[in-house]
Amino acid sequence: MLSCREDVLFFTKQLVNVESIVNTEGEKEISQAIYTLISSFPYFKENPGFVIKQQTNDDSLERYNVIAFVKGTKAPSNKTVVLMGHMDTVGIDDFNHLKDKACDPDQLMDSLKGEELPPLIDEHLRSGDYLFGRGVLDMKSGVASHLYLLNYYSDHPEELSGNLCVVIECDEEDSSHGILSALKELKALREEHGFEYIAAINADFVSPRFEGDVSRYIYKGTVGKLLPSFFITGAETHVGSCFEGIDPNFIAAELTRQISYNPELCNEAHGETTVPPVSLKQTDLKPTYTVQTALSAYVYYNFFIHSWSPKDVLVKLKEQAEIAFHNALTLFNERLAQFSSTTGQEYVEAPWKARVMTYEELEKTLVAEHGDAYLKHMKAFKEDLLLTSPEVDTRMFAAKVVEEAWKWMTDRSPAIILFYSSLYSPRIDVTGKNELETRLIGALDNAVAAVQPKYKHPIVTKNYFPYISDMSFVALSDDEEGINAVSDNNPGWGTKHYVEYQDIQDINVPVINIGPYGFDAHKQFERMELDYSLEVVPNLTNLVIRELLNGEKV
Repeated sequence: MLSCREDVLFFTKQLVNVESIVNTEGEKEISQAIYTLISSFPYFKENPGFVIKQQTNDDSLERYNVIAFVKGTKAPSNKTVVLMGHMDTVGIDDFNHLKDKACDPDQLMDSLKGEELPPLIDEHLRSGDYLFGRGVLDMKSGVASHLYLLNYYSDHPEELSGNLCVVIECDEEDSSHGILSALKELKALREEHGFEYIAAINADFVSPRFEGDVSRYIYKGTVGKLLPSFFITGAETHVGSCFEGIDPNFIAAELTRQISYNPELCNEAHGETTVPPVSLKQTDLKPTYTVQTALSAYVYYNFFIHSWSPKDVLVKLKEQAEIAFHNALTLFNERLAQFSSTTGQEYVEAPWKARVMTYEELEKTLVAEHGDAYLKHMKAFKEDLLLTSPEVDTRMFAAKVVEEAWKWMTDRSPAIILFYSSLYSPRIDVTGKNELETRLIGALDNAVAAVQPKYKHPIVTKNYFPYISDMSFVALSDDEEGINAVSDNNPGWGTKHYVEYQDIQDINVPVINIGPYGFDAHKQFERMELDYSLEVVPNLTNLVIRELLNGEKV
């Protein structure tokens, strides 16, 4: 077992001390700090070309990945294990009056001892078993573990057959520009150095899955994530004559009632089930106050998948949207009938019918009706929107494109348009489908069996990492049809948003997650447990590396 605790703790604190909030200058600062640190290791002084600071591609911000590798000398081999982790964090506003101490664990913990805290948090603070601070858990202690192993093998390349490549990427917390750019560098290194990528090990955080859960989890593969979005049109009317039209917010509310928290939309695979979708935004698109009902509304939902493809999700959600639309119209007519009875007016059933289509279906309809005139107009509209409103994010950009396209419809009676408006993080399962997966699973099982007797809490292996992570971008389980469902149904595809999924396919390496354990990632009291994070994680990772590259079984 490696005696790594103090070194990993030192690296962790160094990293946390650099405020590296996503989409800020801090990302650039921490990449330089990591590059300088790695460059100071003797091995990299002798081999300066083996550490790379890579600027991200097609990114509106200047930021960088850091990629470094050690070539083992124990025996000739091109086999290469990739260690990966992100350097960026979420913001620190939630630390409130302790915001200036969020990135200094020692000062923060001293200050927290004077605060009135919830019992469990106070217990962890005073136990001496946890480190608090922004990024300690998500995921700078995981990066620190990788840095330790990189440093160790740079001092001892004679202990390694094959190569160890560490990728420390930016922008994991937002749009994954980091890992998507790193794929191109990994491909270039494969061409230049002959690297044969056989496995990837991520070090993102793990947490209890329920109250009282003491297991420390390791994950093979990861959940996938989509952002299905709905543009909803109504029939505008003055609020004084409300039943003469239908408010798209009314339809949106029924849609959210149908989709949010719906267990029918949980995806079970290999005995594990995703959480159901939940609304992340719901709004109408009225720019100012008026006494007219809105012309349109916009809502999108978080959606996790294990085995479903993006195409499967479109089919399921189109069905749910049709149900919601029917329910909304039924309720509307019931209330219209009741109002008519109360006021003595004649009841006439509303004229609208449920109408749901995907963006792909909308596009085909408009191209068939208007041809090149429509295509040229929309191309110019997107280019102008990019130029004049660069601050508009991918989700609202997509909504504005659909809103503009809708103006070309001949029949503009109420409808729901279903589309994707953001990054698709692909699902990955590692189940032994091929030799690389079988070897990785075997190495992981052997590592856990070796370490478990030395650690008091159960170390449990599960199939799907339950949070969004850059693990999604080193392998691809979807076929061409599944990926086309993403590109054909994202209104911003090719302008505001684009992913080269072929780069993922070209790397296509099985990935597992062995990461630090703790509580409250993305929250004020983010903290990681020292024993597991500083000792167990590096040693488990090391045992997997040594079996995969050296054939050493513990």
